[in-house]
Amino acid sequence: MTVRLVQASKFLSFVLRHQPQAIGLTLDAEGWGSVEGLIAGAARERRQLSREFIEQVIATNDKKRFELSADGLRIRAVQGHSTPSVQRRFEPVQPPDVLFHGTASRFVAAISRQGIKPASRHYVHLSTDEQTA
Repeated sequence: MTVRLVQASKFLSFVLRHQPQAIGLTLDAEGWGSVEGLIAGAARERRQLSREFIEQVIATNDKKRFELSADGLRIRAVQGHSTPSVQRRFEPVQPPDVLFHGTASRFVAAISRQGIKPASRHYVHLSTDEQTA
Protein backbone atom coordinates (compact mmCIF):
# COMPACT_ATOMS: atom_id res chain seq x y z
CA MET A 1 0.00 0.00 0.00
CA THR A 2 1.39 3.39 -0.96
CA VAL A 3 1.97 6.20 1.53
CA ARG A 4 -0.93 8.15 0.00
CA LEU A 5 -3.31 5.18 0.50
CA VAL A 6 -2.17 4.73 4.12
CA GLN A 7 -2.65 8.43 4.84
CA ALA A 8 -6.10 8.39 3.26
CA SER A 9 -7.05 5.28 5.25
CA LYS A 10 -5.99 6.98 8.48
CA PHE A 11 -7.97 10.08 7.53
CA LEU A 12 -11.07 7.98 6.77
CA SER A 13 -10.67 6.16 10.09
CA PHE A 14 -10.44 9.46 11.96
CA VAL A 15 -13.48 10.96 10.25
CA LEU A 16 -15.72 7.90 9.94
CA ARG A 17 -14.92 6.36 13.33
CA HIS A 18 -14.21 9.28 15.63
CA GLN A 19 -14.77 12.85 14.44
CA PRO A 20 -17.01 13.32 11.41
CA GLN A 21 -17.75 16.85 12.62
CA ALA A 22 -14.09 17.75 11.97
CA ILE A 23 -15.01 18.04 8.28
CA GLY A 24 -18.71 18.83 8.69
CA LEU A 25 -19.84 15.29 7.88
CA THR A 26 -22.97 13.84 9.47
CA LEU A 27 -23.21 10.11 10.17
CA ASP A 28 -26.46 8.29 10.84
CA ALA A 29 -26.92 5.83 13.72
CA GLU A 30 -25.49 3.00 11.61
CA GLY A 31 -22.38 5.05 10.76
CA TRP A 32 -23.28 5.90 7.16
CA GLY A 33 -22.24 9.24 5.70
CA SER A 34 -22.52 10.70 2.23
CA VAL A 35 -19.59 10.00 -0.10
CA GLU A 36 -20.12 13.43 -1.67
CA GLY A 37 -20.19 15.00 1.80
CA LEU A 38 -16.94 13.23 2.65
CA ILE A 39 -15.27 14.45 -0.53
CA ALA A 40 -16.52 18.03 0.00
CA GLY A 41 -15.54 18.06 3.68
CA ALA A 42 -12.09 16.71 2.89
CA ALA A 43 -11.62 19.39 0.22
CA ARG A 44 -12.40 22.10 2.78
CA GLU A 45 -9.51 20.67 4.81
CA ARG A 46 -7.26 20.69 1.72
CA ARG A 47 -7.39 16.90 1.31
CA GLN A 48 -8.12 15.66 -2.16
CA LEU A 49 -10.39 12.65 -2.35
CA SER A 50 -12.28 11.33 -5.33
CA ARG A 51 -14.82 8.55 -5.51
CA GLU A 52 -12.30 6.41 -7.42
CA PHE A 53 -9.57 6.99 -4.83
CA ILE A 54 -11.96 6.20 -1.96
CA GLU A 55 -12.88 2.95 -3.72
CA GLN A 56 -9.17 2.15 -4.04
CA VAL A 57 -8.62 2.80 -0.32
CA ILE A 58 -11.51 0.48 0.52
CA ALA A 59 -10.33 -2.25 -1.85
CA THR A 60 -6.72 -2.22 -0.63
CA ASN A 61 -7.34 -1.91 3.11
CA ASP A 62 -6.09 -5.18 4.57
CA LYS A 63 -8.34 -4.92 7.62
CA LYS A 64 -11.48 -4.16 5.57
CA ARG A 65 -12.24 -1.11 7.73
CA PHE A 66 -14.66 0.61 5.36
CA GLU A 67 -17.61 -0.21 3.15
CA LEU A 68 -19.76 1.50 0.56
CA SER A 69 -23.53 1.16 0.51
CA ALA A 70 -25.04 -1.00 -2.24
CA ASP A 71 -25.90 2.13 -4.25
CA GLY A 72 -22.39 3.57 -3.75
CA LEU A 73 -23.71 6.83 -2.33
CA ARG A 74 -22.75 6.27 1.32
CA ILE A 75 -19.66 5.12 3.17
CA ARG A 76 -19.01 3.94 6.71
CA ALA A 77 -16.36 2.48 8.94
CA VAL A 78 -17.20 -1.13 9.66
CA GLN A 79 -16.20 -0.98 13.33
CA GLY A 80 -14.29 1.01 15.94
CA HIS A 81 -16.66 3.96 16.37
CA SER A 82 -16.30 6.32 19.31
CA THR A 83 -18.60 9.11 18.13
CA PRO A 84 -21.88 9.22 20.11
CA SER A 85 -24.04 9.70 16.99
CA VAL A 86 -23.22 6.17 15.84
CA GLN A 87 -24.98 3.34 17.66
CA ARG A 88 -24.66 0.41 15.25
CA ARG A 89 -26.95 -2.53 15.73
CA PHE A 90 -25.49 -5.97 15.22
CA GLU A 91 -27.40 -9.20 14.93
CA PRO A 92 -26.39 -11.72 17.59
CA VAL A 93 -24.50 -14.71 16.17
CA GLN A 94 -22.91 -17.78 17.65
CA PRO A 95 -19.17 -17.02 17.77
CA PRO A 96 -16.54 -19.49 16.61
CA ASP A 97 -14.50 -21.35 19.23
CA VAL A 98 -11.49 -19.05 18.76
CA LEU A 99 -11.46 -15.28 18.23
CA PHE A 100 -8.51 -12.87 18.10
CA HIS A 101 -8.12 -9.33 19.44
CA GLY A 102 -5.37 -7.09 18.09
CA THR A 103 -3.78 -4.83 20.66
CA ALA A 104 -0.49 -3.18 21.53
CA SER A 105 1.78 -5.30 23.74
CA ARG A 106 1.73 -2.61 26.45
CA PHE A 107 -1.96 -3.49 27.13
CA VAL A 108 -1.54 -7.27 27.49
CA ALA A 109 -1.02 -7.25 31.28
CA ALA A 110 -4.11 -5.08 31.86
CA ILE A 111 -6.19 -7.28 29.54
CA SER A 112 -4.99 -10.37 31.40
CA ARG A 113 -6.13 -8.81 34.69
CA GLN A 114 -9.34 -7.03 33.63
CA GLY A 115 -10.40 -8.62 30.36
CA ILE A 116 -10.89 -6.87 27.04
CA LYS A 117 -12.81 -3.60 27.34
CA PRO A 118 -14.02 -1.24 24.61
CA ALA A 119 -12.37 1.82 26.24
CA SER A 120 -13.68 4.89 24.38
CA ARG A 121 -15.26 2.84 21.58
CA HIS A 122 -18.69 1.30 21.52
CA TYR A 123 -17.64 -2.33 21.06
CA VAL A 124 -14.63 -4.61 21.28
CA HIS A 125 -13.58 -5.78 17.83
CA LEU A 126 -12.71 -9.46 17.52
CA SER A 127 -11.59 -11.28 14.39
CA THR A 128 -11.72 -14.85 13.24
CA ASP A 129 -8.07 -14.82 12.13
CA GLU A 130 -4.86 -13.54 13.65
CA GLN A 131 -3.79 -11.52 10.60
CA THR A 132 -6.97 -9.39 10.60
CA ALA A 133 -6.73 -8.83 14.35
